[in-house]
Amino acid sequence: MKNSENQKMEVSKTTGAVLTVILTILSLTFLYPIALVLMNSFKSKLFISDAPFQLPAEGTYVGLTNYIEGVRKTGFFPAFGRSLFITVASVAVIVLFTSMTAWFITRVKSVFTSLLYYVFVFAMIVPFQMVMFTMSKTANDLSLNSIYGMILLYLGFGAGQAVFLFCGFVKAIPLEIEEAAMIDGCSPLQTYTHVVFPMLKPTAITVAILNAMWIWNDYLLPSLILPQEEGTIPMVIQNLKGGYGSIDMGAMMAMLVLAIVPIIIFYLSCQKHIIKGVAAGAVKG
Repeated sequence: MKNSENQKMEVSKTTGAVLTVILTILSLTFLYPIALVLMNSFKSKLFISDAPFQLPAEGTYVGLTNYIEGVRKTGFFPAFGRSLFITVASVAVIVLFTSMTAWFITRVKSVFTSLLYYVFVFAMIVPFQMVMFTMSKTANDLSLNSIYGMILLYLGFGAGQAVFLFCGFVKAIPLEIEEAAMIDGCSPLQTYTHVVFPMLKPTAITVAILNAMWIWNDYLLPSLILPQEEGTIPMVIQNLKGGYGSIDMGAMMAMLVLAIVPIIIFYLSCQKHIIKGVAAGAVKG
């Protein structure tokens, strides 16, 4: 009996060690491109193409020159402000309106709400490429080709997944809690703001993280909608690519570093909520 238990423990330890090695290799694989970009951002653009995998040395190290040139050529900080505004405003609108929609769909049982739920679910599986041309034409006709119009567009594209996650979590909230709040004199809006939404915090943070990473890094939608002078960070970085295939690789690497740092900080500060929120929203109920 003891031998059997010892064998099971040894197999478990061996499996754990193998998984640790595999996951470590996968982690290094995913981190390597980021390290490569960071390393090349301090090298002269001539040496980035010739020796992209070598560490900066005395003859290749240029300090902050790439960063200074990248900021000057791209107008990085105005683009940073536009990207930050679009991301924060879009995420706030998505979290607010989709959580209210999910609460309504879950609590009001009718043919209309059931149909509305499946419309949102269907929106999750429609590829953006299928609707981008008609969407861009409609956005131009409705004068949505501005940073303010982008908020409405991102709400439309981000609503499907957000409503799906919120609906799953709302189903897990006991209805008696809301009934008690209404007995105490709360209106439906007060019930939502003071009772329901605080309980949706894990899923709200998950939705915020997923949409913030998508919106901050998105290039295709802004490039279709926004004029060049109102470009976001991915758009202005793309401007470093000149005619005949010429690219200022040093400045581009530096701007990529500046672009990914804020979203990495945001993700690391909130990542503990992702699995908790996704599990609560997609499994419960």
